[in-house]
Amino acid sequence: MATRAIQKLPLTFAILILGTFAVFSQPASTYYAKDVEVSRFDYGKMWTFEHAPKEYFKETYGFQPDEAWWKKARLASLRFASWCSASFISPNGLILTNHHCSHGESGKVAREGEDLDATGFYAETMEEERRVPGLFVKQLVKIEDITEYVHGFTARASSDEEMAAKEKEALRAAVEEYSNKPGWEGLEVETVNYFSGGKYSMYGYKRYDDIRLVLIPELRIGNFGGDPDNFTYPRYNLDMTLWRVYENGAPVNSSDFYFPLNPEGPSEKEAVFTIGNPGSTERYRTMAQLEYDRDYRYKILKVWLNNRLGLMREQYEENPGHELLDQILNFSNSDKAIGGILDALNNSILMGKKLKMEEQIKARSEAVAKGNDYWKEMAENYKQIAPYKSENFLLAPNPMNGATMQLAFAAYGYAQALDGGASEEELNGLRSQVKTIAAGLDDPYEERLLTLLLEELKTFAQPDDAYIGEILDGRTPAVAAKEILADTKFSDEKKMEKLLDSKPEKFKKSKDPIVRMGFLLVPEFEESQMAFQAGAASRQALARNIANEVYKVYGLSIPPDATFTLRMADGVVKSYDYNGTEAPVKTTFYGLYDRHYSHDGAYPWDLPQRWQTPPAALLKSPLNFISTCDSTGGNSGSPMINKKGELVGLLFDGNIESLAGNFIYDVKSNRSIGVHAGGIAAALKHIYNAGRILKELGVE
Repeated sequence: MATRAIQKLPLTFAILILGTFAVFSQPASTYYAKDVEVSRFDYGKMWTFEHAPKEYFKETYGFQPDEAWWKKARLASLRFASWCSASFISPNGLILTNHHCSHGESGKVAREGEDLDATGFYAETMEEERRVPGLFVKQLVKIEDITEYVHGFTARASSDEEMAAKEKEALRAAVEEYSNKPGWEGLEVETVNYFSGGKYSMYGYKRYDDIRLVLIPELRIGNFGGDPDNFTYPRYNLDMTLWRVYENGAPVNSSDFYFPLNPEGPSEKEAVFTIGNPGSTERYRTMAQLEYDRDYRYKILKVWLNNRLGLMREQYEENPGHELLDQILNFSNSDKAIGGILDALNNSILMGKKLKMEEQIKARSEAVAKGNDYWKEMAENYKQIAPYKSENFLLAPNPMNGATMQLAFAAYGYAQALDGGASEEELNGLRSQVKTIAAGLDDPYEERLLTLLLEELKTFAQPDDAYIGEILDGRTPAVAAKEILADTKFSDEKKMEKLLDSKPEKFKKSKDPIVRMGFLLVPEFEESQMAFQAGAASRQALARNIANEVYKVYGLSIPPDATFTLRMADGVVKSYDYNGTEAPVKTTFYGLYDRHYSHDGAYPWDLPQRWQTPPAALLKSPLNFISTCDSTGGNSGSPMINKKGELVGLLFDGNIESLAGNFIYDVKSNRSIGVHAGGIAAALKHIYNAGRILKELGVE
């Protein structure tokens, strides 16, 4: 697995709902390193195509690609569904992305008796390529700057709330206009906001909906090393999958926009360019926000993820399944990713750099000079919502928080409807909803899930959070969960019917533990929601002002935060120091087998049967390599090309040090990891006997 697919997960909701606030555990002056150097590249190198850093490329690499190069790079690169990246690599619509981007989709075309995880899949003829219903890719074919258009609306705003409303109005109007604009017909249009409103663009995508599976390696090789090796280097992972794009029943003619595969790959210190759709970064967040991330936001999320991951693994041991395995792989990836971000947020050097950069920006800020310290206002704004840190997330009726919590919300809503004189038709609808949710109480893991939630609420409760004490009533979370589920009337159909038929006042006074939970928890959750929403417009305006102050200092010499839109990140193939030694810039298949035998073939270093007797030509072939390219979640499947526009690698992960990239790019140790083009060609030739594909790729 790899960091790059993180936004595919349900935890996107989790991250968003946590909200933002700051609490300072100790003075910055005593915690953060002072003797640090900062640079504009602390904000990263994820360049937009509409503001390509052409002069920087010329100065740094002696390379100034022409417009044709940029156009081909854009058209050959794809969004893979809504979570990854991909690219055309042949004239006949053949596309390349990662195994971990494809695992959940490939399972949809497995036929009765097939186990693609165990055997992999290769279509020996084009007729055998299998279409996945619902799978799509998008190609960015048009870009237009709409900054002035949007600012024409927002310039008339007289308050933070009106600014947010005017921005929404402008973007809606722009989408409607461009959807019918000549040259944009038939495209999926999407607005993009950069620098918190400093720049706006309109993107037009061509969408392809006929995507067919060509080749996917076995899970054991596509995810070799599993969770232990995730975010590590050296790596030995054939994290690749081949698909083909069809249109009107025939392969797409991609002869004008594809990256020819160069099995020689890149050499040490050679420049490489990664093109993909990084999902999100938060490099413009203030120190107040980062301190909140460290002390609360990610701290809570890490515990939440780890707890549910452990439960899912228990479920899988008892009842294995492709869908559950895919969820486990994604959650384990996210659990490790969040842990890495937390470690980075506790790194005094990295945080010292962020503090020094913030101080430098403030020192050059015209707004601060005029008495408008947006950074200070942001910190004060966050302190006002600090008491609601855990309620905003842990009390949400998220399915991953269990049926009991969802039922508590439903019961509370039913009580409000009864009390508010709802019609019989409305009440019947609510009763039906309650009964549907109540069926989930029979799940054998519901007691464990409720126990976990109560433990989390207890762990992160504030001194004045009396609700958790009332629910536990002197009991441990495990005992409380057991007794709540044993005592509730919602687990008995007849008792539930009788309870739901109660008069409004009687229902409200019911001693049923789940009804009581609803009356205790829902108001707390709603209060936290109101607290966060009350300051949302102000925080958004402050974020815009801060980003604009940074923009005034650096302009387009720095890139905006990632937005799951097409970016190009430059870098070089370069080693770094780790574990008391130096990392090789590439690994070979020899290392794959060494890792297999060093672990006595134990999971997750066990190899599929067809890999057991490798030819010598395979063993010496390169497998993975590293570069200083800037990447994050969403970049999975990104093509890595050289100056000639040849594909030399396929990005699939980053090292542990790269996880700091959520808030700062550290060129010293941050490395992106790719599958070497030579490794792809070697596997196709020596393991999968994919002669027709090699011929299509022009590889001997």
